[in-house]
Amino acid sequence: MFVRRRALAAALVMTCALTMAAACGDKDANKKDDASATGSSSSDTSESPSESTSPSQDYPVADPDHAVDPPGPLEDSLEIADILVYSTKPLSDEMVEQIKGLKGVEAAEQFSMASVPIQNRVVTLAAVEPASFRRFTTSGKEEEIWSRVAGGEIATVQKLGKQISDAQSFVRLGADKDAPTAHIGAYADQPQGLDLVVNDKWGESLDMVEGNAMVIATGIKSPQTVRKPIRKIIGDEDVSIQMLDAVARYGLDPDARLTAVPTGDSVGSAVGVYNYRVEGGRVIPEASWVAANIRTEEVPILGRVTCHKVMLSQLRAALTEVVERGLADKVYQTAGCYYPRFIAGSHSLSNHAFGMAIDINSAENGRGTVGQMDRTVVQIFKKWGFGWGGDWNYTDPMHFELNQVLDVR
Repeated sequence: MFVRRRALAAALVMTCALTMAAACGDKDANKKDDASATGSSSSDTSESPSESTSPSQDYPVADPDHAVDPPGPLEDSLEIADILVYSTKPLSDEMVEQIKGLKGVEAAEQFSMASVPIQNRVVTLAAVEPASFRRFTTSGKEEEIWSRVAGGEIATVQKLGKQISDAQSFVRLGADKDAPTAHIGAYADQPQGLDLVVNDKWGESLDMVEGNAMVIATGIKSPQTVRKPIRKIIGDEDVSIQMLDAVARYGLDPDARLTAVPTGDSVGSAVGVYNYRVEGGRVIPEASWVAANIRTEEVPILGRVTCHKVMLSQLRAALTEVVERGLADKVYQTAGCYYPRFIAGSHSLSNHAFGMAIDINSAENGRGTVGQMDRTVVQIFKKWGFGWGGDWNYTDPMHFELNQVLDVR
């Protein structure tokens, strides 16, 4: 039953979108609708970039400070990523070599991986070597996509890219107020479990744990046959092993212990390592993390709320100022702060899962609307270290999330 996988890899039809360029296969000047962030497939397979044998071209470098050498044409065969290994610490050279040498492992690639809170959505960020990682993606032969990643831009899927970027297709890489931004350079499918892909120079800039992840291809072998040998190699280390075929079918590997390690100097450090499991679609955080970080306390106007302990002092300060400035009637209700869950319709953690966000006056401040949140209240919250969902490209005006940890005195 697994023989079909290799045939599938050889028969993949590529679709892509490159920002600052027209959609793939679309040369009609009248079809520019959202050309900077929309992919379309071409019916003319004779000029498919995936089958091009032309020599390497020069592509624009969008971010010289985060650029690496361009990858050139792909010479290796494409692989299907079957397993994702993810640790909170670097995978040792010995561990990597042992995994690569296992019977049933056809190919493997080591890279850096972290979780990035973006607009109330915790996404996975992979910092990779474009020239070698690309073979594990359906877009591996698309030289321009991987040249843009090498040039400092992001590759992601169209739906997510539109949800987390601003009008110019820039994405803030982290919840912190001063987190750096990167431009979406290409829309392209990535291995299951990876949302955003950048080059390894970005990984250094973001202080990501170096080499803490691997994708593994097992070819015609069942991925399950190498799961136990991999676990034996890594022992009881804090490592997640996810079967990507199960992810594709069910959304999440039911046997995996999942981990989120948010980036960022202040907010990410406050969250720390967030281990969880999934039961019936529910997120179940590790009890020790909850005990160490989540508190229920009284705050002005809203009464008792349950949030991350780091956020509570700033929430209390913001609401105190709201009262002092005579605006208490502008804040009347909360839809919750700490709520371990995924974003609706996805398997991306919400920032509420960390207790680092709160929804206020939800009835008249729905997603995609301008909302009726008092703008002075918004400015007060921003002063006390909160970002506001009303500023996002796809608005969420009820939502306030911590983007700066302050020393409240």
